[in-house]
Amino acid sequence: MSAAEQSSFFDFFGGSAPVPTGIEAPADKPDVVFERSAKATRYRLTLKKDGTAVAIVPLRGSEREARAFVEEHREWLERARERQKRKPRGATVWTLGTHVLWRGELSEVRKAVDGERPQVCIAADVFRVARLDGDLRPTLEAHFLRLAKAELPARTWELAAVTGMSVSTVSVRNQRTRWGSCSADGGISLNWRLVQTPDFVRDYIIYHELMHLKEMNHSDRFWARVGEVCPGWRDAEKWLKRNGSLLGL
Repeated sequence: MSAAEQSSFFDFFGGSAPVPTGIEAPADKPDVVFERSAKATRYRLTLKKDGTAVAIVPLRGSEREARAFVEEHREWLERARERQKRKPRGATVWTLGTHVLWRGELSEVRKAVDGERPQVCIAADVFRVARLDGDLRPTLEAHFLRLAKAELPARTWELAAVTGMSVSTVSVRNQRTRWGSCSADGGISLNWRLVQTPDFVRDYIIYHELMHLKEMNHSDRFWARVGEVCPGWRDAEKWLKRNGSLLGL
C-alpha cells in the first residue's frame, strides 16, 4: 500500500517555514486552492461539493511542502472526485426496506413488530421514530450519533489504558472528510459514523489516533507503532476504502 493510500482518511503534520500570503494554485491545476489558516496545525486536503480541492496550510507551513502534500495525495483526490461524480445529488432517503450499513453489515430497515409507539429495527437494534412513512434517515442518524457519543469515548479510554497513552479529551463529531484526528495536547476527535463500521475498523481508527500521540506524522516509524497495537490495520484500511462511500466519506 502506498503512503497516499495509507493516509487517505487522515491528516499529515507539516513543516515550519513561513508560507507566503495568498498562495495561488499552480497554473496547470487551477482546481486546487491553497488557504493559510492560523488555527491549522497540519496540512489538510479536502474536496468541496463543486469539485474544488482546498489545501489548508498551517500558519508556519511552507509553500513547497504544501504543494508536495497535494501531489502526494493527488491519487486520493482523483478517486474522491470520481466517487463524487457517481454519488447521486442530494441526501439518500431512508424508508422501510432501505438497506443501511450498521455495525459493519448492510441491514434492512424494518418495522418493529412490538411496542405501541412507531419503531423500526436494523439488525438486532430497535429505534423509535415519529412515524413509519417518509424519510427515516434524520431520526435514525440522530440515534446513531447518540450511541456514538456513548460508545466511542468509552472505547477510546479503554484502548488508551491498554496502550499506556495519555488522552486529555475525546469528542465525537460530524466530520465529512476524516475518520479521526488528534491534537498535540492529547485530544482525540472521532467521526460518529464509526458506529456503523465493524468493531475492528472502529478500533483501528482509535489506535491510529492514539499512536499519533507518539508520532505526529505518517512515517515508517508511525506505521510500525500502529502495527504493534493493531496487527490487522491493513484489513481495516481495505474495508474503509471499499465501504467508505456508503457512509458518505
